[in-house]
Amino acid sequence: MRKFGLFAAVLALSAAVPALANAAGYTLFGAATYVSPGDASNRAVQLVGNANTGAYSGVDFGALGGTINDLNELGTDYDFTSSSCGLGSPRFGISLAGYTGTIFVYIGPPPSYTGCPTNAWTPSGNLLTPASLVDTSQLPGGTFYDTWAAAQARYSGASVTDVFVVSDNGPTGSQTVLVDNTDVNGTVYDYEPTSKDDCKGNGWQNFTNPPGPFKNQGQCVSYFATMQH
Repeated sequence: MRKFGLFAAVLALSAAVPALANAAGYTLFGAATYVSPGDASNRAVQLVGNANTGAYSGVDFGALGGTINDLNELGTDYDFTSSSCGLGSPRFGISLAGYTGTIFVYIGPPPSYTGCPTNAWTPSGNLLTPASLVDTSQLPGGTFYDTWAAAQARYSGASVTDVFVVSDNGPTGSQTVLVDNTDVNGTVYDYEPTSKDDCKGNGWQNFTNPPGPFKNQGQCVSYFATMQH
């Protein structure tokens, strides 16, 4: 069930691959791309992972600005358009100051984290309730099936230096999943367009939800120009 050998490579390679930063406070890395539409919205993020080719992708949300004791919400809406969850992917990762390992929070029904619905938007719910299962096996004293309450107690006071979601595998070796409305400790990332540049290249046609639809590119550009003044 576990497949984490690629994760070290994911971290190393992501530093070398140009990332797409966003003013909303997150960064796309690897093969992550925007797609339209999202979950009853204009845009989502597509994550593609393939263990056979080494492809991976994800969204990095950076440091929490607090400790592990302050982190109590983590979740996302997801839609598998190819394959399903499995073999440890997709998953959230939590990095702590003073520890070289990563806490993994798997998306999908425990304890196997397989059998996620396909071709339908599904909410993960909060994956960090006190009783939620997380994988702390890379950290001292950790276990694969740890509870979040136990992890918070064991690593109490450690600052959260990074939170991310990544896809790098799948039950058949590959996986494509869309994510939207990602909740990181109460901050919801909806990945919606934020500038007139999103109107270009026929991008205005992707606005099927408010503030769209637009009649043409000029109307779309005008909307964002007004919003930025």
